Order: sequence, then structure tokens, then C-alpha cells
Amino acid sequence: MESMASLQPTIFVLFGATGDLAKRMVLPSFYQLHVEGLLPEKWLLVGNGRHDTPVDEFREHVRDALKEFGPDLEDKVWDDFSKRIRFAGNGFTVDDPGRLVDVIEEGKKDIGDAQLVHYIALPPSAFEDYTAALGAHGLAEGARVVYEKPFGTSQKAFVQLDKAVHDVLDEKQIYRIDHFLGKEATQNLHVLRFANGMVDGVWNAEHVEQVQIDVPETLNIDDRAEFYDSTGAVLDMLVTHLFQVAAEIAMEPPASMNADDLQSARETVIGSFRPIDTSEVVLGQYNGYRDVEGVADDSTVDTFVAAKLWVDTDRWRGVPFLLRTGKMLGVSAQRVSLVFKKPANSPLTELPAGGAALTFDLSGNGAIDFAVTVKEPGPDFDLSVGHLSLPLPDVPDAEPLSPYSRLILDVLNGDRSLFTRPDGLAHVWEVAAPLLDNPPAVEFYEGGSMGPKEAEDLAAPCGWLVR
Repeated sequence: MESMASLQPTIFVLFGATGDLAKRMVLPSFYQLHVEGLLPEKWLLVGNGRHDTPVDEFREHVRDALKEFGPDLEDKVWDDFSKRIRFAGNGFTVDDPGRLVDVIEEGKKDIGDAQLVHYIALPPSAFEDYTAALGAHGLAEGARVVYEKPFGTSQKAFVQLDKAVHDVLDEKQIYRIDHFLGKEATQNLHVLRFANGMVDGVWNAEHVEQVQIDVPETLNIDDRAEFYDSTGAVLDMLVTHLFQVAAEIAMEPPASMNADDLQSARETVIGSFRPIDTSEVVLGQYNGYRDVEGVADDSTVDTFVAAKLWVDTDRWRGVPFLLRTGKMLGVSAQRVSLVFKKPANSPLTELPAGGAALTFDLSGNGAIDFAVTVKEPGPDFDLSVGHLSLPLPDVPDAEPLSPYSRLILDVLNGDRSLFTRPDGLAHVWEVAAPLLDNPPAVEFYEGGSMGPKEAEDLAAPCGWLVR
């Protein structure tokens, strides 16, 4: 990969620097960019937190996070990385900036006039206060600000947050991150479709029976119980990641692949999403969830959701988009599948399930799989399903980045192609409103299963491909 040394010197401010998200995702991804030579020649990483933590202690925290969640540490590379780390403690509020302003000014003396990138790796409840503090202390002008999901927790909260953020920042400064859009396989949805006529020709309701966006998880919520019990699967996954991935599949071809055209195509198709019908939603909660420390004894929070989404465009009208995610399920997967219809006038009457599907595996560095019905080799005319698979790292000259690394790199480059816009998010909340306002009762399910049995009916007649 080419060096990004030509970029303007950058000070990357990480709010919530000692939190779980920073430890698992942001710090390892930022370090990967350093290893690959994709950071500017001059940069600083400034952690922010409530405590007046000595910088050496914070560096050790970063090192421990990288050992647990990052690539292998080489002493020489780590030494170069660690000397650029700073810490600004004593909090950050409208009334008191703590040490952040002073640390940034000291940093500018070291590396020169720097681009400020603020990454708010905190719960949504903190977004407004931290944004207001950026404005109050002169740290917003010309800066780029990254907001974690969810951007709001309801339609009303979104409108309030969107106004508060735009009171301080221009839209071009705002980067609402969704790491599912940074995945290699998600981006290959566009390339495989728009660069290959044989795929583009069947990317429509005439040929597709169902679209499945399926993200089951075997993990529980022990390490983020307080956050999860205030959000649940619907807010944590459905109205963020899964709706956005649905838009990537359903969009019409953009005029070009530049940021404005790609965002416009994405937001336009989101405007065609039909509000959720709660009779086509199954919510679940795994047995034992209420026993987790930090979860209310009578919690009705959903740890599982399966839903049908309808896209009212000529291309997709009548095709169900089946969305499923949940905790403590039997398998972990991140897959997008187009399940194709049986060919018209086929003389074959008994075809195996899942025998014609194009699947994008979003996990890891990604893969593309094409399932086809074939004859089993042998004397009998028995049919089976074969798979043509392409792991994306096997593509010649592949140098995959983690989703967070890719998106942080885009922020450094000022590229907003893979970030969401407020018009699309506003409609997402309208689509989700019936479910958020009047959710069905949660059904209980056993850990290790694939969720409530009622969810199986949603995927008829094809059935869920991930089982």
C-alpha cells in the first residue's frame, strides 16, 4: 500500500479512550494503519478520559489492548507508535475542557498545523454534550468528527441529536460510522454487480425469491450488559447495520462511485423502505439474560430480532428482505444472500433447498460464495448443492484492511462515501417507528438454538440458509 505521508499532519482525539469499543476496535485499527504505512507522516493519538491518567499508564493500556485484539506487536514498530501517544485527562465538558485543549496545543507545536479528527467512542447519550464542548472550546472549526452508532435511540432522539450536532458542525464534517459498510465483502456487493453483467442481469425481483441478511452471534452480552439493556437487538443491529446493508443491496446504480452519488443512491432507496409491519417481526430473549449482572430482573429487552423488510421500488417490489440477528445463538455468521427463484418451465421438480444462491460472507476479510444445484456424480440422477467460493484475501495483490481501519482511513482522507447521511437516517427511524412504538412481546429461547421457533416461519418457503 502507498504511504499517506502527503496527508496533512493529524491529531486523532479518541474520546472514551479506555472504553471497550476503543480497546477492541478503534485502537487496533489505528495501529493497523500505522503498520501499513497509511497514516500521515506526522500524527498524534490523544486519548481523553475522566481521570488524570499518566501518559505512560495510558500507553501501557494501549499496548495491552493491541496484544489482546490487534496484530502482532514488533518492538520497533510499537516504539515508533507509542511515542506519538498522548493523554488528556480530567474529562471534557462545556464548562471545563480538562487538559484536552492544552495537550492539543502542545501537539501542534510538535507536528505543526494539524487536521483535528475527533472520534467519539462513547454511548449515544454523550454525543450532544461532547459536540457542544467541541464548539465551546474552539475544537470544532475545520475538524472531522466521527460518531459511533446508534446515532440516536428513537425518531425523536435522532431529530434532537441531529439538530444539536448541526448547531456546531457542517454536514461535511460529520462521519456517522457503521463498520458493516467498511467490510470488504459489503463493498464487493457493488463491484460484483456493477462490473459483471451476468450478476447485474439477475439482481431484481424477476429472478430473486428472497434476500437474507443474517447476523447470528454465539456471544452473550456479559461485557456490555448496561449498554445492551438500554438498546437491545433492534437498536444495536437492526436499525443500524442491517438496514444499511439492505440499502447497499437494494440501491439503483449510482451515477458514479464518488461520495455524493453513492450516498444519494443509498439514501434514495432507504426512502423506499416500507414501515415495518410488526406482524412480520419476531423478538426474542435468551433464557438467562435476566441473570446477567447489570440487567433488570424483569427486563423485556430483545436479544434477538427477525423481521421482513419490503422495498417498494420497481426492482424489488414483492421480494422480502429477511433480517435476522441475535445473541447466544447456535452459530456465528455475517452473511448476505440472494436466493434465486426456480427457473421457469424447469423439467426438474424436486430441487434441493438453497440450491441457487449468491452469498457474501461479511465476516473476517470476506468471501463470495455461489451455491448451484448439480447432479451428484454417480449412476443415479440425484441432485445436490455445490459451492463455488472465493475468499477475498485470495484475490491477487489483496491487502485487506479491517472495517474500522478502512473507515478511519476514509476519515483521514475526507472520503464520506461509506458514511450515512441524515436524510436516510431520518427515514430509517420512520421505518422502525411501528416496531419501536409497539413492539411484539419477546419470545424466550434457549442459548445455542437459532432463536424462537416463530422466526422460522418468516423465511418460508426457502428457510434460513444459515442454520
